[in-house]
Amino acid sequence: MVPKLGLIEGYYGEPWSWAARAEQVTALKPHGYDFFMYAPKADAYLRKRWREMHPDSEAEALTRFAAHCARQDVRFGVGLSPFEIYRDFNAEAQDALEAKLDHLDSLGVQDLGILFDDMRGDLPGLADTQARIVHWIAERTGASRVIMCPTYYSDDPVLDMAFGRRPPGYLETLGALLDPAIEIFWTGEEVCSRDYSLPHLAQVCEQLNRKPFLWDNYPVNDGPRMSPYLHIRGFTGRPAGMGDYLSAHAINPALQPVLTRIPALTLAESYRLGAGYSYGAALEHACDAVLGPELGGAVRRHLMLLNDTGRDRLGDAAERLRQRYTAVDHPAAREIIDWLDGRWHMTRDMMISD
Repeated sequence: MVPKLGLIEGYYGEPWSWAARAEQVTALKPHGYDFFMYAPKADAYLRKRWREMHPDSEAEALTRFAAHCARQDVRFGVGLSPFEIYRDFNAEAQDALEAKLDHLDSLGVQDLGILFDDMRGDLPGLADTQARIVHWIAERTGASRVIMCPTYYSDDPVLDMAFGRRPPGYLETLGALLDPAIEIFWTGEEVCSRDYSLPHLAQVCEQLNRKPFLWDNYPVNDGPRMSPYLHIRGFTGRPAGMGDYLSAHAINPALQPVLTRIPALTLAESYRLGAGYSYGAALEHACDAVLGPELGGAVRRHLMLLNDTGRDRLGDAAERLRQRYTAVDHPAAREIIDWLDGRWHMTRDMMISD
């Protein structure tokens, strides 16, 4: 079974432009991408300043984008991170949250993500409190789909190192308490999972008492470790059979919106072809579709430099790449030049500030 495909704009760093978002929706809809969730970490009004409403100009841009999604028959969503609200869900917090929900409803939100990631989780009764808050939200939002991101959204021990040891039975308690209509994000065995096994996904279905809503952290390339690389390669490690264990499959895109389309198209082809999928052939098809045969061929020839070597280790090859892509009038070529020039360079401090 092919799950619903979509994007969740959940990266750190420089957000896409509104024009880039609209172009992405239009470009990917024909390939089966039916939802788009706006949740960039740089939007403070969805994170640490969540009690404040978006300024009029941003609210108008969100409303226009929601309308564009509607014209394309793509569901529009927003990911809200009410920072550590579960520490004290008092009357003031409830009033602020209700006002925020009204604000998001006015923008045309169909999918509401309630994101408890990037927050301390070593607290007693964490799952019970979070389930209570999510139910409270579900009763008040106008969104027709609510998806919760747990604090521990992966088996990866890096989450315990960053946010405290997860409470025993956290996922099982969430799964038992949450209304079956509430969906739950999951990234896999790792925060950035290299592959997904069917036994693992079957186990998660049991733990959550529902199929997970997959938050796939590829081709995202934020942070100091990944931003020196352009994630262009086709999807691997995603067997088509995993669709039977998912309610939906969302990809977290790269910082480069046009280049993101290349792996995005290969994921759709992976589900379409099943056992007949070849990631090399899929990459060729996607490069030609997004870039055209000439530029697509150049990117494939330079794939090891762009995807694997990384900007900081290119040496003399950096200037050769700059000359090659400066001569091409295409937005993807400009993304490569901007990447070479350090536009998307990220540090740990930049992630903490978000």
